[in-house]
Amino acid sequence: MSDRTALDWTAEPDSPVPPPTWGRRAPEAHVLPWVFAALAGFLLIGNLVLSPHLTAPALSTWSTIFVAICIQAMPFLVLGVTLSAAIRAFVPPSFFERALPRRPYAAVPVAGAAGLVLPGCECASVPVASGLMARGVTPSAALAFLLASPAINPVVLVATAVAFPGEPVMVLARFAASLLVAVLAGWAWQALGRPGLLRVRTPPTPAGASRWTALLSAMRHDFLHAGGFLVIGGLTAATLNVAIPRAWLASLGEFPWLSVVVLALLAVVLSICSEADAFVAASLTTFSPTAKLAFLVVGPMVDLKLIALQAGTFGRAFAARFVPLTFALAIVVSVLVGWVLL
Repeated sequence: MSDRTALDWTAEPDSPVPPPTWGRRAPEAHVLPWVFAALAGFLLIGNLVLSPHLTAPALSTWSTIFVAICIQAMPFLVLGVTLSAAIRAFVPPSFFERALPRRPYAAVPVAGAAGLVLPGCECASVPVASGLMARGVTPSAALAFLLASPAINPVVLVATAVAFPGEPVMVLARFAASLLVAVLAGWAWQALGRPGLLRVRTPPTPAGASRWTALLSAMRHDFLHAGGFLVIGGLTAATLNVAIPRAWLASLGEFPWLSVVVLALLAVVLSICSEADAFVAASLTTFSPTAKLAFLVVGPMVDLKLIALQAGTFGRAFAARFVPLTFALAIVVSVLVGWVLL
């Protein structure tokens, strides 16, 4: 019986019939060597066939951009997940009832202005907004915070001032345009959003668990869920970064109105963290200040990794409506603010 399974029928005399697995040979002893041999052969063939292609410059650039996006966003994603879990575990719903106006239309600008006090990237704002909704904050106010926080927090504004030395009006324009877009988008969702389009996820909490156990459970759930969509967004952004020739962008800078849309789309594709996008915008010397403003306003609110995170957190039906709304508002407001201030 040395080649039988560990469940030995003769060792259980009270059982009237043998178990279903009795008498079968254990598969591990015969399958594992073949699995190992197949894996080793696959790696050997892959090394011989694929290695010459893995050193291509385009692939090296693609991998560098992908890794940079993920590494740049991961600390802020962890920050957002931790803060979101802390809100769910430790902050009672009554706190938000006291902190925010009861009327949704009045709560939207207050929530948008609250983005000033929370430094963070757009990857952090999505789980935080989800945590606010789970605590009873009206979705339109939470969405205003989601859009405003990565665009008007002090870290971003200081970085913009450093990237545009001697141009304080650019910092003012970015702050005003970003806050206005966040408030308008929140009001628009309050007026046009239908119930059921926005899905609010509440991580399961073990019955009778302490607050710290609930915190760790929510962190684990949110990080694994949002991290996968961050990778999808990074893969898409890296692919488009390599596929779009830079010469096309330089030639479009000569057309003022078209350049605004081009830089807005470029902000979506590049998916640069909001703390670093001002330095990229400053380097685009062939484009007008208004086009650069559109780049700075759109980037923290609509980019590929953020679209993936929103779709994964709130549902694809929500993202299919909210993303185009935010993108259109960001372009229109950037043009208006740029016309007035720049």
